[in-house]
Amino acid sequence: MRIDLHTHSTASDGTDTPAELVRNAAAAGLDVVALTDHDTTRGYAEAIAALPEGLTLVTGAELSCRIDGVSMHLLAYLFDPEEPELLAERELVRDDRVPRARGMVAKLQALGVPVTWEQVARIAGDGSVGRPHVATALVELGVVPTVSDAFTEDWLADGGQAYMEKHETDPFEAIRLVKGAGGVTVFAHPGADKRGRTVPEAAIAKMAAAGLDGIEVDHMDHDPETRDRLRGLAADLGLLVTGSSDYHGSRKTVTLGEFRTDPEVYGEITRRATGAFPVPGTGGA
Repeated sequence: MRIDLHTHSTASDGTDTPAELVRNAAAAGLDVVALTDHDTTRGYAEAIAALPEGLTLVTGAELSCRIDGVSMHLLAYLFDPEEPELLAERELVRDDRVPRARGMVAKLQALGVPVTWEQVARIAGDGSVGRPHVATALVELGVVPTVSDAFTEDWLADGGQAYMEKHETDPFEAIRLVKGAGGVTVFAHPGADKRGRTVPEAAIAKMAAAGLDGIEVDHMDHDPETRDRLRGLAADLGLLVTGSSDYHGSRKTVTLGEFRTDPEVYGEITRRATGAFPVPGTGGA
């Protein structure tokens, strides 16, 4: 059973529409794929309508959080998308993305980069605008060769010259909200130090005590040593271990299913969830 629990569509900063994403997931030989766009569930309906037979969709989102000045992402699975408290918090985070992106454009212009808000808005389309859209604009302008190269201190990494903060949820509050909506929480790519500062293990232990379900270990931004360390940490804290591609379509080099989650862990995630259920494909549109 091939399971990928972290992907993005054009509902946030991926390049595949939700329908294309599930069709591509089936073509890649996946049995289960999670749609985890940033702070939004807007892609659900299109993905479900196009879901091919033989592919199961796990609905989710990647929530923007911050602890002690460090940005982090929390994957939330199988929660009730209409639960009022969690919905209000997601909207608050999402609505702050536009002024944040405009602020990054202004900083880049001050650095002499001829980027415009119109260019970034075109790239984002109807998606929830984020740093990858600004990074794509830098690639288009020839400022950096790839999206990943924009996430440095010179440009868009946390604390970088063109970085702007946005509203981000306290992770303990996010865990509480997701649990209240019947969902399951996994700390996304906790060892991705190329993106900036990472959350200390002591803080992860406190999150585990507060109800965090798991950590994403097998990820393109974790080298083998980091994976081994995180796997040991998960064992010590009694956390589930997941693996996933963090697929963004052509915006990243990683492919669907390049990193995967063990079927037993997937089964435990579905057992813990009460807010929603995985959706089996019936042929799609």
